[in-house]
Amino acid sequence: FNSVTMADGAEIGVIASGVGYQYAREALGDGANFLKIGFSWPLPRRRIREFASKVKTLWVVEENDPFIETEIRAMGISCFGKDVLPVVDELTPAIVARAVLGKEPAPGREGEVPPPNRPPLLCPGCPHRGLFFPLSKKKDVIVTGDIGCYGLGSMPPLNVGETTICMGAGFSAAIGFEKANEKAGRNRKVFGILGDSTFFHSGITGLIDAVVNKSRSVFVIMDNRITAMTGQQENPGSGRTLSGEETVALDIPKICGACGVKDDNIHVVDPYDLKASAEAVDRAWAAEETSVIVTTRPCALLKNVQKERAGMKCFVDEERCVLCGACLKLGCPAISKRDGRIVIDQEACNGCGLCVQVCPKSAVGKKGES
Repeated sequence: FNSVTMADGAEIGVIASGVGYQYAREALGDGANFLKIGFSWPLPRRRIREFASKVKTLWVVEENDPFIETEIRAMGISCFGKDVLPVVDELTPAIVARAVLGKEPAPGREGEVPPPNRPPLLCPGCPHRGLFFPLSKKKDVIVTGDIGCYGLGSMPPLNVGETTICMGAGFSAAIGFEKANEKAGRNRKVFGILGDSTFFHSGITGLIDAVVNKSRSVFVIMDNRITAMTGQQENPGSGRTLSGEETVALDIPKICGACGVKDDNIHVVDPYDLKASAEAVDRAWAAEETSVIVTTRPCALLKNVQKERAGMKCFVDEERCVLCGACLKLGCPAISKRDGRIVIDQEACNGCGLCVQVCPKSAVGKKGES
């Protein structure tokens, strides 16, 4: 996993990992020696010392915090890194070249076709979309988000979410926003949103605070049965250990009840059912006590889900379609308008059926459902 590339006559040495290595390699080319670290912990200390002894100037190129650099300095090895390179934002070959060489890099090859715009969106069939869509119609709400796929709900056209700070802040920030609203005399309902894994990790304490402090906010737990954004790791609600063994699956609604939320204020819905989701949003919005909405649908990218839904596709009946654009407001990447007509990409669609439910002219159908 760890490899060394030495260049004839080069006095500069670069230690890098991941994308930092790619940027440095593109910027410096054969003008530097490289130690590419593919297995970063434990660090290959002996190889690092050997590499450092063969170069005149040593650089550590990594994005954000100086993790590798700090360890190398702790080994007593002198190097350059975050004393020159930025500690925030993404690196680029140009930034690396300016820092190490003091000049701009040679221009790269320009493609004949410019890359298309690819805004970050929820995946086709993502169950989070089913709750975000009715919530997006509420214009007098504040939505505090969290770290997870559901953070993408803040992107157009859904535009659901004002904050994304840290794990658990979807709930804790909601409590603070509500108290600030009360102080300022504003009557705006606050919805706090996080996922199932984040709820187990750092959301339960926020919910307890909400109940104890008599919060009127709505706390949404998007249960997609997995830790989706960071690689589909199991969590305490998925029913399996990290090694894949079957185990107890914790019951989120019961945990909410144990935290003090009244049964009448706990709403469990299938987010693929837009009517039920909208009704849950309305009931929670009108409540004068702490309310919880739990959406229950597994992530659309799980292998078993993809297998079950392999033949399910939605399609547009062009004779009925009036190009009203209602389906486009879902923000589904599988739906687009091309050459004056609405098109559903059959490769991307997995037949969740949300577009069928929003079409006012019954111009969208669904096939392959058992």
